[in-house]
Amino acid sequence: MTEFFARLWIALIVTTAGWSVSARARLANVLGGLLWLLVLPRRRITLINLRACFPGMPEAQRRALGRRLFRAMARGVLDYSVLWRGSREAVERLVRVEGAEHLLDPANRPLILLAPHFVGLDAGGLRVNTLVRGVSIYARQSNAAWDAQLLAGRRRFNDPLLIPRRGAAEMKDVLRAMKEGLPLYYLPDMDLGETNSIFVPFFGLPAATIPMVSRLARLTGARVVMAVTEMTADGYVLHLEAPWRDFPGDSVESDTARMNREIERWVLRMPDQYLWTHKRFKTRPAGATGFY
Repeated sequence: MTEFFARLWIALIVTTAGWSVSARARLANVLGGLLWLLVLPRRRITLINLRACFPGMPEAQRRALGRRLFRAMARGVLDYSVLWRGSREAVERLVRVEGAEHLLDPANRPLILLAPHFVGLDAGGLRVNTLVRGVSIYARQSNAAWDAQLLAGRRRFNDPLLIPRRGAAEMKDVLRAMKEGLPLYYLPDMDLGETNSIFVPFFGLPAATIPMVSRLARLTGARVVMAVTEMTADGYVLHLEAPWRDFPGDSVESDTARMNREIERWVLRMPDQYLWTHKRFKTRPAGATGFY
């Protein structure tokens, strides 16, 4: 994305701040349809992932699911208008919270909010910031204008600590923040390469997964709470589930496999909101055929 196009896109987003959710959704349906037709690399990745994870699904159904995902992604981007410019009350109306009581703990143990890559990821993250001050790890965007706008939006409430991703070096900063009482809003399901990853199943396929949740829970005694944001017809719902029992378990490997099963459970609930556009199976075990 060029600097000019990024600024143009940001301007378009901001102009929809006063629109209704349904009006943004109608525009998103048009934009999402165009993206499905034009952004061929991401469409290809989406279909490869869907074929791998849902081998029994008819191809026409996979394509329909992919088109719905692209429309949902477009709406998620347009909804940044409220997240970036709306008042705290407007954000609270847009993103409802179910299970906020799970943010509290009488024993004051550290907290990991496990937030997989669904289209409502940023909406949920900003809504968490209206409730508590937290910490999260973010990936710098290649486009400076888009990166600056995303960071400004994510920092709007309660001054969250945002740590740039830089491999194992970020762990010390995360540990320090958690020990200071900041809950970690953690995105667990990206393929970040073979270094520091282990292979555990995701929809029956070996997926390179960072075992950070298990390791942090072992180091800090943290509770782990699923924090999944669902896009709805009138906004979003941030689902905060009860903390996992018997976690951490016998091994880092079993803990990480459990995490992927929990993500699968939510993917099956709303498969057209999971970001199949990223190369989840980019890193393959030795000798395995590449996916992409």
